Amino acid sequence: MSENLGAHPPLPPHWEYFVTPLLLHSEAQILNNWGSEGWELVQVVAGPAGGNVGYFKRQAVSV
Repeated sequence: MSENLGAHPPLPPHWEYFVTPLLLHSEAQILNNWGSEGWELVQVVAGPAGGNVGYFKRQAVSV
């Protein structure tokens, strides 16, 4: 049985978040643009002034 002394368990991922309005006439384009940059859509909710708001997340880059 081999032991890896001094090794630490992996850290859980860190996330960054982004919130943006989803314009009704171009929702698919907006979603595709953010998706191509690594953003994952988490939720869509009705905005306070009408329309929809998208909540996105992606794994933060470790420094």
